[in-house]
Amino acid sequence: MASKVVDLRSDTVTKPSEAMRSAMAAADVDDDVLGSDPTAQRFEAEMAAIMGKEAAFFVPSGTMGNLISVLVHCDVRGSEAILGDNSHIHVYENGGISTIGGVHPRTVPNNPDGTMDIDKIVAAIRHPDLHYPTTRLICLENTHGNSGGKCLSVEYTDMVGEIAKSHGLKLHIDGARIFNASVALGVPVDRLVKAADSVSVCLSKGLGAPVGSVIVGSKAFIDKAKILRKTLGGGMRQVGVLCAAAHVAVRETVGKLADDHRKAKVLAGSVV
Repeated sequence: MASKVVDLRSDTVTKPSEAMRSAMAAADVDDDVLGSDPTAQRFEAEMAAIMGKEAAFFVPSGTMGNLISVLVHCDVRGSEAILGDNSHIHVYENGGISTIGGVHPRTVPNNPDGTMDIDKIVAAIRHPDLHYPTTRLICLENTHGNSGGKCLSVEYTDMVGEIAKSHGLKLHIDGARIFNASVALGVPVDRLVKAADSVSVCLSKGLGAPVGSVIVGSKAFIDKAKILRKTLGGGMRQVGVLCAAAHVAVRETVGKLADDHRKAKVLAGSVV
C-alpha cells in the first residue's frame, strides 16, 4: 500500500516546507500598512531586483495583483484593455476589471500557443473617436494556462511591447508562472519581462509559497498600486510572516523548476 500520496490537482495545493515554517516563525515584523514591515521591505526589494524593475510590493492574490495593475494603467473609467479571449484575467477573475474598475475588455483570439496574432492586436487598438473606449493597455499571460502552460517567447513579448510603446499604451504581463517560463525557455526572468510596464508574479503556484503574489513595475506605478491595494482591502499588517515564506520559496524553488518540468513531461507521456 502506498505510504505517500502525491496530490496533482494543482500546483496550488502545496504545503509550506519546514524552511518556510521556520522563516515565518522567526520573521521580523511590523505594520506593513504603515510601510514599516522590514521583512516585507527586504523581500519586495529583492523581487524588484530579480525582475529588473524599480519597485515591487506584496498582494494577497494574483487576481488582486492583476486587477490593481489594470486599474493603475487604465485610470480613467471607460478605458479599454486588449487581452486574450482565453486569458486568466478575462475568463477566471470574475470580470473584476469591468465590475470594479469600469475597464472595457477588448478580446483578441488566443492561438493554441497562448499568443495573440500581432496584426490582430494592432487592429484592436482604437483610433480616437467619441463613440469608442480609449485603448490604454495590452495584457499578456506567461505561461498561458488555458493553452496548456505554453510559454511566450522573449521575442514575441518584445514585439508586443514595441507595439504598445509605439501606440502610447502600457503592457502588463500576468506572470503567475513566469519563473516556469523563464526556466523552460532558458531566458533570465528579468530579460523575459523587460518590455513590460508591470508584471504580477504568483508565489503560491509553481514556487510553492502558502500565500500571495507580488506586482513589479516603476516606482510611480507601485505608488499608485499601493493606494488601490488599500482600497480593495488588500493591506495587511504583519505581512512579513507571509513574505518570509515567499522569500524562501523564491530562493529555494526556482532552482527546482527544471526538475518539476521533467517530471511533468514523464507524467504526460504516461497518460493513456
